[in-house]
Amino acid sequence: MSLFISQAHAAAEGSAEGGGMQMIFMLVVFAAIFYFMIYRPQARRTKEHKNLMESISKNDEILTSGGLIGRVVKISAESEYVQIELNENNTIVIKRDFISAVLPKGTLKSI
Repeated sequence: MSLFISQAHAAAEGSAEGGGMQMIFMLVVFAAIFYFMIYRPQARRTKEHKNLMESISKNDEILTSGGLIGRVVKISAESEYVQIELNENNTIVIKRDFISAVLPKGTLKSI
């Protein structure tokens, strides 16, 4: 019985050598994958959305994340809310963050 224990102990000691450098290398590889596959594209999308929010002006035709299409009637400078006219009779107020795209002029007339 002691013969098997000593063989297992010897095998464990032999495979433990060099494990530290391999572990550091794997952590660096996973960090690089995380950065290029997850963090960098998300940061780019966030920057593009921020630029979109800053470029919205009155009379722009927009699409909301809920699927509503309308024309910007009023933008509050100090608050984060935008008043949108869906048609002549309906006007709503939404938060700027829910605007997903600025549409080309004339989109509302073509629908």
